[in-house]
Amino acid sequence: MSRRLILTCLLSLIACSATAETWPGETWAVQPIAASAALADLEKYAFTPRDELTRDGIRTDALLVIRDGHILYERYAGPTHGNTPHLTWSISKSVMATVLGVAYGQGRFKLDDPVAMFYPPFRAHPDIKMQDLLHWASGLDWQEDYEYAPLNSSVVAMLYTRGRADMARFTAEHRVAQAPGTSYRYSSGDSTVLAAALRGIVGDQAYADYPWTALFEPLGIKNATWETDATGTFVGSSYAYMTARDLARVGVLMHREGRWQGRQLVPKAWVDFNLTPFNQQVPLPSGEVPGGQWWLNRTGSGQPGPWPDAPPDTFAALGHWGQALYVIPSARLVIVRYADDRDDTYDHNAFLRLALAAFKEEGGQ
Repeated sequence: MSRRLILTCLLSLIACSATAETWPGETWAVQPIAASAALADLEKYAFTPRDELTRDGIRTDALLVIRDGHILYERYAGPTHGNTPHLTWSISKSVMATVLGVAYGQGRFKLDDPVAMFYPPFRAHPDIKMQDLLHWASGLDWQEDYEYAPLNSSVVAMLYTRGRADMARFTAEHRVAQAPGTSYRYSSGDSTVLAAALRGIVGDQAYADYPWTALFEPLGIKNATWETDATGTFVGSSYAYMTARDLARVGVLMHREGRWQGRQLVPKAWVDFNLTPFNQQVPLPSGEVPGGQWWLNRTGSGQPGPWPDAPPDTFAALGHWGQALYVIPSARLVIVRYADDRDDTYDHNAFLRLALAAFKEEGGQ
């Protein structure tokens, strides 16, 4: 073998090694970031003591930052520790969408399939398709009010009162307000019907274990709990519990377009669907840009999204009281934040601005 050929082979090996992806096994590789003024600013924002009597202000329970499969930063507070499965609230919606992505890749359903194919109570709504639920665009007359207007709230009734025994059926009993697929209306009911449809998609026998066999076990997630209603249907809107490190695995999967190690666990086409803005040119009045059960920072026309200090490719799974899984592909960052914010003090854009400054790479722009 010539010297030139040997040198070429060595250079190729070095290049492959330099670009090799790091994947978490039982544990994560750790590359802690050095202390800095920018990191201190982030910590001051995220971990400022709040008034525990009124519970006003920001309370971060966990903050975990990943770059390229390595942990850069990890901190816990309050009752939360590294091995605590934290209530994710509506991050559950994005996790359920990822579970459905595995079933989609197995050829078990199509986006334009009627929901009634898999969930019989939706025969009353034959025109609602799977993609409509994924876009929160079922057209059902749903009121997503919380503790601020509990008497008017469909979601409070679903989770805690007259709908709690069979949450998907309770949703199916709502009247139609608009044509399916034409407009966005955020609905925990839509997300819970997706969880009920999953039973019809994979079958009764596989259903109870499917989130684990399809997604959690391949990702190495060990500490997930998902509550069900009295019918055994997963509460797809709200009640998944995961540690910060386990949730970060979902973020890494999405960052890497559905790939996990040597396997395309979720089709790239599914990830692309999740990250495509739903039929809108500008953010909604609330500032939201919905995708397929994920939140986006770009509109269909490329106009700025709700977090102007973050890159346009940023996307997130978000939950009540400040839960967040942020993915920032251009910065190669995955960030998990668990929290107990009981007012409107916490601001996603402010947090992302501080986080991007704290974890800016040397020589980065």
